[in-house]
Amino acid sequence: MLNKYKKLIAEACGRVYDVAKKTPLDYAPELSRRHKNTIWLKREDQQPVFSYKLRGAYNLMATLTQKERRQGVVTASAGNHAQGVALAAQKLGVNALIVMPKTTPDIKITSVKRLGADVVLHGNTYDEARDYAVELASEKNRTYIPPYDHPVVIAGQATVGVEILDQHPGSIDIIFVPVGGGGLIAGIAAYVKEKNPKIRIIGVESDEAPCMHHALAAGERVILEHIGIFADGAAVRQAGEEPFRIAQKYVDEILLVTNDEVCAAVQDIFEDTRSIPEPAGALALAGLKQYVSRKKIKNKDLVAIFSGANVNFDRLRHIAELSALGEQREALIATTIPERPGSFRAFCHDLGPRLITEFNYRYADNTEAHVFAGIQLRHGKEEKDALIQHLAERGYKVVDLSNDEVAKMHVRYMVGGHAPQAENERLYRFEFPERSGALLHFLIQMGERWNISLFHYRNHGAAYGRVLMGIQVKGEEMREFQKFLDGLDMQYWEETDNPAYKMFLS
Repeated sequence: MLNKYKKLIAEACGRVYDVAKKTPLDYAPELSRRHKNTIWLKREDQQPVFSYKLRGAYNLMATLTQKERRQGVVTASAGNHAQGVALAAQKLGVNALIVMPKTTPDIKITSVKRLGADVVLHGNTYDEARDYAVELASEKNRTYIPPYDHPVVIAGQATVGVEILDQHPGSIDIIFVPVGGGGLIAGIAAYVKEKNPKIRIIGVESDEAPCMHHALAAGERVILEHIGIFADGAAVRQAGEEPFRIAQKYVDEILLVTNDEVCAAVQDIFEDTRSIPEPAGALALAGLKQYVSRKKIKNKDLVAIFSGANVNFDRLRHIAELSALGEQREALIATTIPERPGSFRAFCHDLGPRLITEFNYRYADNTEAHVFAGIQLRHGKEEKDALIQHLAERGYKVVDLSNDEVAKMHVRYMVGGHAPQAENERLYRFEFPERSGALLHFLIQMGERWNISLFHYRNHGAAYGRVLMGIQVKGEEMREFQKFLDGLDMQYWEETDNPAYKMFLS
């Protein structure tokens, strides 16, 4: 098998650079320092289409006969392979028809159209789009360009491995590779294992789309009943036949990572490179970090493939939200406190000198209040466990929601509702200085004179935090309350007449 691919890869090295770049293998200083290993990132985000997929697509399309080129090509892709085919078609003067799932990010659809390809949106997953593309290829007598399940495509992707071995200054211990259908890991494994069998090849899949992991465990390809598409560039229901055959022999292990871990890896890559990967582009690093933590390895040379950077800008908000949880830099907890003036302040005091990243509370009744809080962590799970134990010792019933999908995705944004019992409620917006203790300082100044009936705060990474607060103030207390507000030395706005407040919260 390796001899076959040795020839195909050599031929690919003579073709792919007509359109592809030899991308850098960059040392990642901050990741290396934090994880006590020498970590390198293979920068496939720097390809003309911001993904490695161009290599395999062009390598196959360059072998088409003149007749096949005149008839045109068709393919299916969630985005990155589509852009590779579109650019290859533009270079070769071939008409390309691309079937993309309806769930494909707009940035990828726009890029494909800009390269001159025709786009058809069909189905909600890659597999549905592929089945339709195969039908179109037959109907229109076009050549179907598979994204991963073809030896020539695999050989094109293998040029990533060729470059890694050429560029690395010493000896590599492990290469971590993202896995969707398996074309990239098959190509890298076929080349690297022939050159140096001691280098471990470890694949990384989303735990929402573990097709290669399950196939290797079962000893045969399996079709996943359901897949998640958060890492859409690697969301495939079944591993390719040829990649599976190669992976069985030459891939050492497949790791599964959560969306939170992927988001944390997106942030890590940004901090070391100032480039932003798409979720699938950060899979390899997420797996690397998981492996290092689990195996407690140190002083090894580790390579992670930064495989793509085609991410919609509006997805960054969600990625940023989950990254702190994935890195265990934030804990989400829920607890109950007495509904009386001063209890909010007491709870903040019991949290200690920690930065509160989020606080949600709404008056429910006259006896107790439910609080949803995000707490910044500096020492991960150990600190979180110690905090929960400390609060329990102080008499709080605490629920850890850090890994609760409903809490993370929905409840944190829905804490609230109407509170007719909250008489004399007035609503204010404040800008808090973003520092530890700012909230507690405010509550100490406020004392126990007025009851807080609504509170929402979320750290947005700016110099000032934005706080929405409901406070019960009787009419005869307004002069004293206004004096308190004026003495805060911070920006505030009254929002008692705000229409959104009146409709949903008052």
